[in-house]
Amino acid sequence: MKTAFLVAAFAAFPLLSASAAPAAVSKNPMKTGVTKTDWGKADGQPVDLYTLVNRNGLVAKITTYGAMLTELHVPDRKGKLADVVLGFDSLEGYLKGHPFFGCTTGRYANRIAKGQFTLDRQTYKLATNNGPNHLHGGLKGFDKKIWQAKEQISPLGPSVTFTYTSPDGEEGYPGKLSVVVVYTLTNDNELRIDYQASTDKATVLNLTNHAYFNLAGAGSGSVLAHQLRITAEHYTPVDETSIPTGEIRAVKGTVMDFTQPLAIGARFDQLKANPAKSDPGGYDHNYVLNTKGPGPLTLAAELYEPTSGRVMSISTTEPGIQLYTGNYLDGTNTGKGGKVYNKNDALCLETQHFPDSPNQPKFPSTVLRPGQKYSQTTTHKFSVRK
Repeated sequence: MKTAFLVAAFAAFPLLSASAAPAAVSKNPMKTGVTKTDWGKADGQPVDLYTLVNRNGLVAKITTYGAMLTELHVPDRKGKLADVVLGFDSLEGYLKGHPFFGCTTGRYANRIAKGQFTLDRQTYKLATNNGPNHLHGGLKGFDKKIWQAKEQISPLGPSVTFTYTSPDGEEGYPGKLSVVVVYTLTNDNELRIDYQASTDKATVLNLTNHAYFNLAGAGSGSVLAHQLRITAEHYTPVDETSIPTGEIRAVKGTVMDFTQPLAIGARFDQLKANPAKSDPGGYDHNYVLNTKGPGPLTLAAELYEPTSGRVMSISTTEPGIQLYTGNYLDGTNTGKGGKVYNKNDALCLETQHFPDSPNQPKFPSTVLRPGQKYSQTTTHKFSVRK
């Protein structure tokens, strides 16, 4: 990661398909803007829920617990709204434990091998909470913290700014880290997430949002018929514990190829033959985006759900995107409306730096030093196909 401050362009980006059109305006009676409500308590501290409604009637709900996206209502081709992210109806569901539904993950999203890394000749030990490896910031990462929040109406649409200060040594990471995450529901029907951070000591940092998407609606069943395109001609192969081998391999001619739109489940039979012990039959892989490095927003992926006509296009300033097809959802999470979330009932498209970058010198760096600014942006733009 180049840690020079990045100026994100506040502009719309074209969809991959010319047949896509702006999402139909919904008949949502909710008032445009931001509403704050009490959502309970965690660790004895109050938790708030913010509801964002843009001028087209789209709705996003984000809570101060984990700076977490809990709901995202977008219209289908007939203008009917549906919530397209997995989660729970109340805070209690999240407090019981969950597979990172909708949360801000950090300090380091994805895996770090054997729970350790060396920086400036000093080795740092982290929790091993995913087999032998460290995952998503540790035992109590950013997803379990209560963030401070401030609402506003930006030129782009309703917005909430979340802030958290991670003390030096938290979860084993060096440096006092100040983090800002801004969610904006733009009037161009984008959920935009801007991240910034600074540190007083050299550290490593990799932030993302871990939303589980089902464009037919949360709890509606499998996503294997969703059609996906990823603008990546390479990916990072992994070992039996899902740690990158260090190789950057071409996707052409392999089961990993989504350079053309393809049903997610089209090659699952081949994936099930994968001998990797960590792969129960599905994708959980980092793709190397066709970009020359951090900079202006670049289209990373497009997801289409044929029944509803919903399209989600993801643009990012990050070099990678993790495709995860909900392989470990096992019916133990009773979600919104009492619906059960089973294997492959959602997918994640996590914009990020590569897994295990602190131990992989050939990967883009995730080191952040004092005086430098971490800055990145990801947008999720919604539209429909007729």
